[in-house]
Amino acid sequence: MLSAAIALGVARLFAAFLGPASDPVLAVGATAIDAAPQPVKAWAIRTFGTADKLVLLTGVYAVLTAAAAAIGVAAFQRRRYGLLGLAAFSGIGVTAILTRPTATALDTLPTLGGAAVGAAAMLLLLRTATTNSPGTAGRPRLLNRRQFLVTAAGTTATAAGAATAGTTLAARNAAGSRSRATVVLPAPMQPAATLPADTSAGVDGVAPFITANRDFYRVDTALTVPQVDVDRWRLTLEGAVDRPRTWRFDELLARGLMERDLTLNCVSNEVGGPYIGTARWSGVPLAPLLREAGIRPGQNQLVSRAVDGMTIGTPLAAILDGRDAMLAVAMNGEPLPLDNGFPVRMLVPGLYGYVGACKWLTAMTVTTFDAFDTYWVERGWAPDAPVKTASRIDTPKPFTRRPAGPVMIAGVAWAQRRGITAVQVQIDDGPWQTARLAAGPSPDLWRQWAYRWDATPGSHTIRVRASDSTGTTQPEQRRTPYPDGATGWHSITLTIT
Repeated sequence: MLSAAIALGVARLFAAFLGPASDPVLAVGATAIDAAPQPVKAWAIRTFGTADKLVLLTGVYAVLTAAAAAIGVAAFQRRRYGLLGLAAFSGIGVTAILTRPTATALDTLPTLGGAAVGAAAMLLLLRTATTNSPGTAGRPRLLNRRQFLVTAAGTTATAAGAATAGTTLAARNAAGSRSRATVVLPAPMQPAATLPADTSAGVDGVAPFITANRDFYRVDTALTVPQVDVDRWRLTLEGAVDRPRTWRFDELLARGLMERDLTLNCVSNEVGGPYIGTARWSGVPLAPLLREAGIRPGQNQLVSRAVDGMTIGTPLAAILDGRDAMLAVAMNGEPLPLDNGFPVRMLVPGLYGYVGACKWLTAMTVTTFDAFDTYWVERGWAPDAPVKTASRIDTPKPFTRRPAGPVMIAGVAWAQRRGITAVQVQIDDGPWQTARLAAGPSPDLWRQWAYRWDATPGSHTIRVRASDSTGTTQPEQRRTPYPDGATGWHSITLTIT
């Protein structure tokens, strides 16, 4: 375990200079995410929420610890067993790194360097711990406890120092934070419309109309947030276009920004789930960029690629039909947070994020759905995923106790591109009652709603459903998010005393 610790510590230190893609633990974790079956991914998001990545990395370290202990026992019997075990795990790390979309051969150096130092540490520890004179039943015996403990303490300190130095250097070398601090955004040429005075239901506990950046959900496969220097960042547009183009960040800003309030939600959101939020986004209109490039006939997909290799496929028709599709550079009045895609992300209203909201964008390719399957489509998700009409109860919370009398039931409802026209609440098996809707300035935004209930003692079940401008009411039948978004009525149970 000490040999493994120093190998990983040295690898972390080397990776601080080459970037997170060269860290073997992160590479193995990312490979595990890619290889995990869809039900496992859904269970992890549902169970651990935004802590899913921490849980995964904890699991990787736990497996490494157990394997290192087993290799150590074998090494105490035959040194070559320990070296072979260390070589095998280094091979796993190298393989995981080379399978990452943006990896190069240079990225394997931290793993190889860490393995070399780990092997040296293993031989040193074995030399101080054992003698060639056989012990009980012919096994090697401990030669000098004090010498071994001193060597082990030195190994531990070296491992901890290397890992700490690597972590500190990685944070200091984080190009994204430094670069973001220097960005000065121009005022939008197309400001967002002024919001009505009443955009909330006026009830405590309901999600605010605009979600603060710090509270905005994050769902992606990146174990570490990509760090992008805007001075080096480039965006390319290629594929089936007559005039491919590459932009620098300042060239993109010079085209002029539009500002819009848009609600974004993740397809992984279960009925009543938290993976949805509204922000005031500023960005460059996307449709003009594509039209200027000259899209060739027969193309129907825009493939977006992130700096970490993630691919997102968006129907071209959804970008070109007049909606406010953009390359967003700002969120709620400030440059995009690193977690939310700095320096540039795509946003296409009315589509779930995995179809229309590529973060850390660096390339766009015009193609067809027949020619290319993106990351999530390869894993069975639908290639086109318009947002479904849905609603959520924010207050009261499930399983709470309230005194008899007036109780405000309230929450949010959404149907991007169509807009919410009605929300109804049902108490137990009684008739559906119409809730009061807050202002709805755009069909691309969610709406708060509220209903006053004269509660009577007992256990009660509350349900909610919403209708959109097409006259469609969300269905009762519960369906999981896979493969194109969850359906069903959100319900809670509470006790009135």
